[in-house]
Amino acid sequence: MSRERVAIRPRSGDPDRRTAILERARRRGFRRFVLPSHPPPVAAPGETIFLEHEGRLEVGEPGPELPICRIDSEEELAREVERTPSGGTLVIEWTADRVIPLENAIAARGHRFSLWVVARSPSEVPGALGALEHGADLVIVDLRGPEEVDALEALVEGPLPSHLAWVDLPIVHLGPAGLGDRVIVDTTSLLRPEEGLLVGSAAGFLFLVTSEALGSKFSRPRPFRVNAGAAHSYVLLADGSTRYLSELAPGDAVLVTQPGGGARSVRVGRIKIERRPMVVITVDDNGLARTVFLQEAESVRLSTENGPRTTTDLAVGPKVHGVRLPPARHLGRTVEETIEER
Repeated sequence: MSRERVAIRPRSGDPDRRTAILERARRRGFRRFVLPSHPPPVAAPGETIFLEHEGRLEVGEPGPELPICRIDSEEELAREVERTPSGGTLVIEWTADRVIPLENAIAARGHRFSLWVVARSPSEVPGALGALEHGADLVIVDLRGPEEVDALEALVEGPLPSHLAWVDLPIVHLGPAGLGDRVIVDTTSLLRPEEGLLVGSAAGFLFLVTSEALGSKFSRPRPFRVNAGAAHSYVLLADGSTRYLSELAPGDAVLVTQPGGGARSVRVGRIKIERRPMVVITVDDNGLARTVFLQEAESVRLSTENGPRTTTDLAVGPKVHGVRLPPARHLGRTVEETIEER
């Protein structure tokens, strides 16, 4: 659920509070706003501002004015859907029920026109963006204080990392690593066998640990699960930052990807930390030793040049898939500093 499909409408009666909402939203990376037409607002570079006047939105300069239709009944919704022209835009503000009517509107419009809806608070935004999987094309969310920007930011996602530097590195060492606290990440999505999480002991190189979509001879497939590794390991989040596996919590957005392919954001549904026998896999990265600690089990797989391979079947020699990242991190964010990772 991307913030690119969210427009913020400050609703406080205090002009200073409205300004504070706008300033905080800009600092947090929001770029779409609905603001009063008087006094005329000035858009910063890269921003889109929709002007509102007497219940209508001005889109573009010059551009069409769109009425904000207040919908209270099935008949009103059917009438507005019917009268919206192909290629047009319907803007809806619900007065009561909001989820089922939006699903009905999405189903009824097909791909004929754009559908915008008003959310009365940040908590209504996820339902509006995800209705019938696709959601509204734009959600206008009312915010009454700068603190609500923080709540909104926690619910919507920024852009995914634009480029992942995939490399294949050879395994140079493989061996037992005793008992350790390993972290299972159960997501709220179903993953393909080749998809997984990027995990490693050092932020400079993260291994692709694949999902349990294949199962094993003695365990059923669990395509929502990644047995991700030891508690100390870094994992790449959907916003491009890293976090320790032990710090993941339900609701966190992690990056799911596959070798050289697309990436997507999925949410953590549950974390399980248990003591299990571990193995350490070491690869050679231009003279640097990069490691990942994984549970030794037939259901745990690492992405290799020969496809996903279990930790019980790995050997020295084959190459594994992974991603190079800037190694220096502060609270998960990239920083420029001198650092040595071992």
